[in-house]
Amino acid sequence: MSYELTGKLVAKYDTVQRTESFKTREFAVEKSDDINGRTIVNYVKFQSVQDKTSIIDRVNIGDEIKVYFNIKGSKWEKDGKTNYITNLDAWRIEQLLQSGNKSNIDNEYLEPLDTFSSTATDAVDDLPF
Repeated sequence: MSYELTGKLVAKYDTVQRTESFKTREFAVEKSDDINGRTIVNYVKFQSVQDKTSIIDRVNIGDEIKVYFNIKGSKWEKDGKTNYITNLDAWRIEQLLQSGNKSNIDNEYLEPLDTFSSTATDAVDDLPF
């Protein structure tokens, strides 16, 4: 199941090579909600893995973005203790246009920032069919 969250990018971190064949990158998004006249601010940290670690490259701190992600959980046991870890695995990011921004773009969003669905000329078509 896939989820999405819209908010402001507040932090992005360097890619970390976890093993010879596995890398991750984290970033954080500020999400504000108005509930009963009060503004509630939450900070959500995402990770991207492998070939998706570059999806955050084309956005800047302060940009409004929409993050598409999956929730993944794992169980970790060591020295007789059990720990449960939950990850929000981002797989696509869209940069939202600022309201009032005059642009020639008719869409609500800029071009998707991943190559999976991009129509940009530099997109990579790596599908096997």
